[in-house]
Amino acid sequence: MNPASGFRIRDQLRFIGPAFIVSVAYIDPGNFAANISSGSLFGFSLLWVILWSNLMAIFLQIMSAKLGIATGMNLAQVSREVFSRRMNRFFYLAATCAAMATTMAEFLGGVLGFYLLFGIPLSVSVILTAAVTLLILSLQKYGQKVVEAVIAILVAVICTAFILELVLARPEWPQVAFHTLMPSMPSGNAVFVAAGMLGATVMPHVIYLHSQLVQCRNSGLSAEEKKLHLRMEKIDIFIAMNIAFIVNASMVIVSAAVFFDRGMEMDSIEAAHRSLEPLLGPLSSAAFGAALLASGFSSSSVGAMAGETIMDGFIDFKMPVALRRLITMLPGVIVILAGADPMYALLLSQVCLSFILPVAVISMLVVTSRPDLMGEFVNKPSTKAAGFMIAALIIALNAALLYLTFSGQI
Repeated sequence: MNPASGFRIRDQLRFIGPAFIVSVAYIDPGNFAANISSGSLFGFSLLWVILWSNLMAIFLQIMSAKLGIATGMNLAQVSREVFSRRMNRFFYLAATCAAMATTMAEFLGGVLGFYLLFGIPLSVSVILTAAVTLLILSLQKYGQKVVEAVIAILVAVICTAFILELVLARPEWPQVAFHTLMPSMPSGNAVFVAAGMLGATVMPHVIYLHSQLVQCRNSGLSAEEKKLHLRMEKIDIFIAMNIAFIVNASMVIVSAAVFFDRGMEMDSIEAAHRSLEPLLGPLSSAAFGAALLASGFSSSSVGAMAGETIMDGFIDFKMPVALRRLITMLPGVIVILAGADPMYALLLSQVCLSFILPVAVISMLVVTSRPDLMGEFVNKPSTKAAGFMIAALIIALNAALLYLTFSGQI
C-alpha cells in the first residue's frame, strides 16, 4: 500500500468492515424498544435525538479506532498499562458486567424474533439463538473478515426490512425532515424518553471492541500507513454509522406514522409486531420480525466478541475461547429460561450499561490525550473539548435515566 497514491478503491475495500460490526450495537433490540416507544408516544418530535446520538457515536468510534491504530492495542489493554491495578480490577468488573448485560438484551432480539416470526416457544428460541450466535463466532477461525461479511449481510437484512416498513407506512416526509433538523421537547416525559434513546444508542462495549477490531489491519504499518488506515477507517465509520442512523430513524418514523397517528401507545416489541399486521398487512409484521431476528443474531455475536476483548484486555487472563463465550452469554440464557419479563430484563440491561458508559468514554479520552501513548495521533485541544462535552452530556442524561428508573417514574 503506497500512501502517496492517495485514495484508491482497493485501499478502501481493504479497510471496510470493523465499523459494520460496531454499528450492530446501534441497531440492537434496545433500540427497537426505545425508538418504537418514542414514535408511538411523541410522533416525529424526537427524531433529532437520533441524529445527535449518531453524531456522538461517530465521534466516539473514531476516537476508539484512532486509539487502536496509534497504540497497536485495544482500550482495555492500554488501560492495563496506564491505570493502577485496583482501577483496572474495577474497570474489568464493570466492563464485564456491561458486556453481559448487553448480550442479555441482545439475546432478547433473537429469542423474540424466533417467537414472533415462527411461533417457537421462548425456551426453545433461546437455545436456537445461542446456537446461531456461537456459529457466527466460530467463523472467527477463518479470519475476522469472514465474520464482518456475515454481520454485513445481517445488517443488510435489517435495512431492507425497515425500508420496506417505510414504504408501507407512507409517513409525512416534510414533517420527518423538520423534526430531524429542529430540536423540540414535547410536554410529558419526553426528556426521559430521549435519555433512554441515547442510553440505548451509545454503548460502552463497542468502544472497547472497535479498538480491537482495527488490529487485524494494523500490523506492521509505518506511521504514514497508519494515517491512511485512520483516514480510511473514518470513511468506514461514516458509512456504517449512517446506515445505523437510517435504521434507527426508520424505527421512529414507522412507529410515529403507524401508531402515533392512531393514538396507539406501544409498551412492548411484541405489541408493535402484533399491531403492524392489521394496520399495514402481513408483509409488514413479517419484515419487522425478520429485522428483529437479524438484529438479535448480529448484536449477540458482537456482544460476545466485546466480552472476549474485555476479559483478555484488562487483566490478561486467558481461558478457553468457548468458555469465554459461554460466560458472556450465560446471564441472558438464565434470565430468559427463568421466565423473566423480556421488556423488564431489557430495561435492567440498559440501566446496567448506563453505569459503565462514562467509565469507557472518560478513560478513552484520557488515554487519547496522552502524547506519550498516541504520538502524532494525540487529541487536539478542540477534540478534547468536544469529547468531554459529549461525556458530560451522556453522564447527565444517563444519570436522569437511572434516577427515573429507580424512582419508578419510567
